[in-house]
Amino acid sequence: MDFLTFRERMFPMGCFNISQVLLWEKDFDRNNLTRWCRKGMLVKLRNQHYAFTEYRQVPDFSRYVANRIYMPSYISLHSAFSFYGMIPEEVVQFTSVTTLKTAKFENAFGTFHYQNVKSPLYFGYGMKKLQNGRCMLMATPEKALLDFLYLYPDYKTPQDMEELRLDQYFMSHELNTQLLMEYLSRFSSKALAQRVKRLLKVYAL
Repeated sequence: MDFLTFRERMFPMGCFNISQVLLWEKDFDRNNLTRWCRKGMLVKLRNQHYAFTEYRQVPDFSRYVANRIYMPSYISLHSAFSFYGMIPEEVVQFTSVTTLKTAKFENAFGTFHYQNVKSPLYFGYGMKKLQNGRCMLMATPEKALLDFLYLYPDYKTPQDMEELRLDQYFMSHELNTQLLMEYLSRFSSKALAQRVKRLLKVYAL
């Protein structure tokens, strides 16, 4: 198969895996993918997952990649904080939550971290539209905070909470504390509840 035929068929998907290719062409020669990556026509995202090189120029496409190369997952933690303007920094790594095992992938689109949570805690996310028209799964601000405090229990003192450098205006005017507490109840964790209480006190909520 020539690359132009392959590109015409697969390019609209943005990124894809080998199973999707074989659904279209069951006799597809996988060596083509290796050769096209070597020539710079494709980017290998992780084992059996690829994207077209041109998508490196598409705004926010890395967030879409984060959802697609390890499923199920949704973007959370620092990446969600940055997306919502909850912290002043731009994050250079993409952090997600998954029910699969903890994992990390590095490729031309970025560094992707996935933190494991139990299935009952896989909630509190929704669809967000990207600049390129695609969509991604993203934690709500409230769930991103809970995911962080749950997965990083060392953050427990008032000083630790201050070091998060959460935006005071966002915390005071945009954070839904009622939703935060509803989500918190689903964790059934007294230790987490104490850390959340401390966080809210530090930010005068």
